[in-house]
Amino acid sequence: MRHPSRRPRTRRPSVATRPVVLALLIPALALLVLLAGAPSTAESVQRPTAANAAAAPHAGAAAPNAAAPSLRLGPGALHETRTSKTVAPGVTHLTITRGHASPDDHWTVTAGLATGEPEITALERRLRELGHTPRREAVAGPDPRGPPGRPMATAVRVGAFATADKANRLRAELVRAGLGARVHHTSEDGHHTTGPWHLDVLVLEPAAATRLSVELGQGHVEGVETVSSVARRTGALAAVNGGFYVTPNARREPGPWLAGTPGDPAGLTVVGGDLLSESVRHRPALVLPGPSGDGDGPAVRRLATRLSVTTSSGSTHTVTGLNRLPGLVPSCGGTWATGRGHAAHHDYTCGSPDDLVVITPAYGPQAPTGDGRQALLDDNGRVTALQDRLGGPVPPGGSVVQAKGAAATWLATHARPGDRLRLRDQVTDPDTRQQLRLTPGLDIVDGGPLLLRDGRTALDPVRDGWSPEAVDGHDRRTFYNEWYLRRNPRTAAGITASGHLVLMTADGRHPGHSAGLTIPEAAAVMRSLGAVDALNLDGGGSTTLVTHGRVRNTPSDPAGERPVATTLLLPPATDH
Repeated sequence: MRHPSRRPRTRRPSVATRPVVLALLIPALALLVLLAGAPSTAESVQRPTAANAAAAPHAGAAAPNAAAPSLRLGPGALHETRTSKTVAPGVTHLTITRGHASPDDHWTVTAGLATGEPEITALERRLRELGHTPRREAVAGPDPRGPPGRPMATAVRVGAFATADKANRLRAELVRAGLGARVHHTSEDGHHTTGPWHLDVLVLEPAAATRLSVELGQGHVEGVETVSSVARRTGALAAVNGGFYVTPNARREPGPWLAGTPGDPAGLTVVGGDLLSESVRHRPALVLPGPSGDGDGPAVRRLATRLSVTTSSGSTHTVTGLNRLPGLVPSCGGTWATGRGHAAHHDYTCGSPDDLVVITPAYGPQAPTGDGRQALLDDNGRVTALQDRLGGPVPPGGSVVQAKGAAATWLATHARPGDRLRLRDQVTDPDTRQQLRLTPGLDIVDGGPLLLRDGRTALDPVRDGWSPEAVDGHDRRTFYNEWYLRRNPRTAAGITASGHLVLMTADGRHPGHSAGLTIPEAAAVMRSLGAVDALNLDGGGSTTLVTHGRVRNTPSDPAGERPVATTLLLPPATDH
């Protein structure tokens, strides 16, 4: 929140002060070899990896680089090709294809997941009653709460089909019988497969990386826009989808979905130094200091927000949200009015009956509507009106403080017309307890899970909100399996030891074109690409990479590009 009455912030520490161990140099060298080994051409050129050069057709057309590392995906001997193009000085676009469709993979129907023998046999018995022969298959990973090595659940399945149509007909039959059946392609299960995989990677040298910024869909919080549209509107040379968000046509109630304002970022978001959305607990974020970032480059950090409002009389109240619908906390992990934090639950909306939310002009022209009490503030933070309903225009340069429940009672008791409300916002690193200075050029986009830290895999699904544990009675095992353990389209960002920024998209949900990545595979791929710190960004149908106005990957939604809330942009270089 940018506001004339807020307190000054302390200088944030340079990320360069974090110790770097010798092991971090290895991925950086791998990145340099990767860039040096890929041919830079105006047209696509396939480059076989050394392990497959002899077997690759027309291998002599592009000399392989024997030292180039291959991706850590599938068997080591898989055929891999790479194309390198220069997007702009200091910016390279790599296209990587790897592997091939396996004759063992097929379409199937998963009748359900079960974790104990009674639950498994009950599912099997029901399928036999319907005239089908069930089979058991373990999911591709353990329960993160332990014990290690034991599959989180067993998938009870029926059928093996060459086409999705036949599987969908069987699924419809099982759904009519009351089973929560899903259609799956086994190449996406997370188990052994030969692929194929299709990845697009942007590698930005340190100087170019400082130009990367965050843009809101349609220019404000309440809105979504495709990545290619944002790129055209801003004239960006390259663009990649950003963080998680509330999708259009969202519900307005708590539950196992993202509810609230369409376009609301579901996590920490800063644009141009303005804090626009609160953090989800301590989830990671991509920090982009901008060209004037005190010498710092982009970084991946765990961050948390701390917000409050203080009246002229000295009464202070926790601000529980920014630029969202009061009462609904997307992905949970926020702060209750008591100041007590609660756990993150990705793609789940928690209710907050005593919410106090600040709406700024970045939200859009009209504040959220609903029951509650609100105070209108001018550009000096003075209360110009108190109202018993939520909604109406957001004062230009000012803000709206919206409250529900006990917070509404506090606002009615302590705020009077003419009073000045001081809004205070802090972004801190919970690991170091140090505060970030929100400079005018600073942008931050939310993400998760954290993939890499100091060159090592750093997966902690429970901390980041991907636990399979039930929430408010809602079973999260299927969510965890579908989202985390199975392969999906992914977008990820990482930083190398030398300060290069790596932006990766992996296509998925297109059997025969690209299988997608599990979250552990995404971590391994980012490490293969030279990153030492990395985080996952929004994926699925949101995964999009654009250069020079054209979408370079294959989005997974049948309708094509999905409108998103935040986009990472690389503007043209400017001469000074």
